[in-house]
Amino acid sequence: GRMEVEEPRVRLGRLFLYHFNENNSTQPLVEVQRKDTSAILDMKWCHIPVAGHALLGLADASGSIQLLRLVESEKSHVLEPLSSLALEEQCLALSLDWSTGKTGSARDQPLKIISSDSTGQLHLLMVNETAPRLQKVASWQAHQFEAWIAAFDYWHTEIVYSHTMGVCSIQSSPHWEHVLATGSYDEHILLWDTRNMKQPLADTPVQGGVWRIKWHPFHHHLLLAACMHSGFKILNCQKAMEEKQEATVLASHTLPNSLVYGADWSWLLFHSLQRAPSWSSPSNLGTKTADLKGAGELPTPCHECTENSDGAGHARPQSGMKPLTERMRKSGTWLQATAATTRDCGVNPEAADSTFSLLATCSFYDHALHLWEWEGNG
Repeated sequence: GRMEVEEPRVRLGRLFLYHFNENNSTQPLVEVQRKDTSAILDMKWCHIPVAGHALLGLADASGSIQLLRLVESEKSHVLEPLSSLALEEQCLALSLDWSTGKTGSARDQPLKIISSDSTGQLHLLMVNETAPRLQKVASWQAHQFEAWIAAFDYWHTEIVYSHTMGVCSIQSSPHWEHVLATGSYDEHILLWDTRNMKQPLADTPVQGGVWRIKWHPFHHHLLLAACMHSGFKILNCQKAMEEKQEATVLASHTLPNSLVYGADWSWLLFHSLQRAPSWSSPSNLGTKTADLKGAGELPTPCHECTENSDGAGHARPQSGMKPLTERMRKSGTWLQATAATTRDCGVNPEAADSTFSLLATCSFYDHALHLWEWEGNG
């Protein structure tokens, strides 16, 4: 007989970098770089600049953590590789978190990354800031099965949290000490007081597996969740924290025939500026531009489809959520961004429109990045 030799499975991915132009109503997102790589399971920006540059960390399917630096190019910016560290052989790096999440993080603290992998191990890494590169500090077997998520306690970075058994999102609040949010395949978001983990402070059903959760960088009570087949949701956690009840769902949006796996807030502060519109809606915008073909009266969100722009995955916005181009098209509103790219840059959030936020989501099947505007005083 003939013996079959199984080829090792190769998981391929691609990293996209976009430039956001707040003064362009029809094409606010422009692709400036794409990089083929191993499949990417998680990526996060460091919350503070390092040696004058923004750093991006990637966890990939080859079992490595990659470090990239954002540098200026002739026309825009590009990401250049800085360092890569293989966690273990024959594993997938599933998640990472930076130790710098707390508002006003001290710059004299060591810069650390925690990562989890598909064998259940956690890995603590250090980033040398003078010549940024990754160094492994420790690894340990935290779980018997896949550790889908690992995260720092931003207030006490010697403490890390991880989980298995379907819990795939954890984030420490950068605003409230002792507050932790978790999300799971059981379709619930839990809020915890880390001083008493016997039972959660609040339990909110969201009708979809919670793949990612993100606290708003400036509005302490807002939590954004990517809920797979249930789309994405914005939660007000104020009463949940004060009265130990369910969080209030302020906005909920599904993308038909797609799964929302990623969501995050913009870290830029925006002011609304009213100007007379000096453009007309294009009839065909094509790939890499804002698609204004509507679902009813609303266009799809500003988005980029990596392979096509066939209009699949139109959203049904409600509760103050609009695609970014809808605001610009109807009222001639332009946006002015305040340079607030890091938490400790000293910008007063009250200087921005308190009801106006930008957020982005990415979704499976339609391979789309969506840019949203949310107006709500929740």
